[in-house]
Amino acid sequence: MSTKKSLKLQELPDYDSYKFSFTEKGIVLAEGIGIILLFSYIFYRSIIAVLFLLPILPVFIKKKRNDYINKQKEKLTYEFREMMASLIAALVAGYSVENAFASSYKDMAMLYGKDSLICRELSYINRAVNNNRNIEDLLQDFAKRSHSKDIKDFADIFAIAKRSGGNLPSIIRRTAGIITDKIEISTKIATIISAKKYEQSIMNFVPFGIILYIDMTSPGFFNSLYHNPAGVAIMTILIIVYISAYLLAEKITDIKL
Repeated sequence: MSTKKSLKLQELPDYDSYKFSFTEKGIVLAEGIGIILLFSYIFYRSIIAVLFLLPILPVFIKKKRNDYINKQKEKLTYEFREMMASLIAALVAGYSVENAFASSYKDMAMLYGKDSLICRELSYINRAVNNNRNIEDLLQDFAKRSHSKDIKDFADIFAIAKRSGGNLPSIIRRTAGIITDKIEISTKIATIISAKKYEQSIMNFVPFGIILYIDMTSPGFFNSLYHNPAGVAIMTILIIVYISAYLLAEKITDIKL
């Protein structure tokens, strides 16, 4: 009982959540505060505006967390693809299911390191199997926490193949082939989208660059827009338009693969 409890205490992650490290938290906070200061200067030229723009900070932190979550899921998916190839090779070589997972751990440790996402999962699975846990249930738990349809499909088919007593290596190989092809197509689509996302990230800063350029080359050009009710109203409308355009661009390029 104590051994099983210690395995639970590893607190394997739910991949739909992300906890910032101390360094990451500092970087995200610095970026968020920097954006607020930039907005305060460009749109209002007032330090008081920082107080009114502070609500942007938690929204920015949430977005960055989602970005980290997506990167984490992508990394897990690619590592999982390599694990499937290693698992199939071990099964074809005549390894038992349990030994095949142990062999896959060694391969993944050499390929990605023992601290990689897939190695942590395989380490837990192997240790739990040694404590008489059902490997199908462990894969289902992994699939549930990963929130990945590909991993869920693999876990379901693995469980069916193992319980039916069919040709496990052949069934897993066909399944892995389908999942691998899907991941490769997703990778190609992501590569195409990444170019557009890079263009978007540049366009996000173009308005600020134009304003700063005009401000440096023609000092006082925007003075009529600051420190008066009409100017504040116009700038507030512009900041709403800018944020709306940014969110729309994010939605357009956020294609679920």
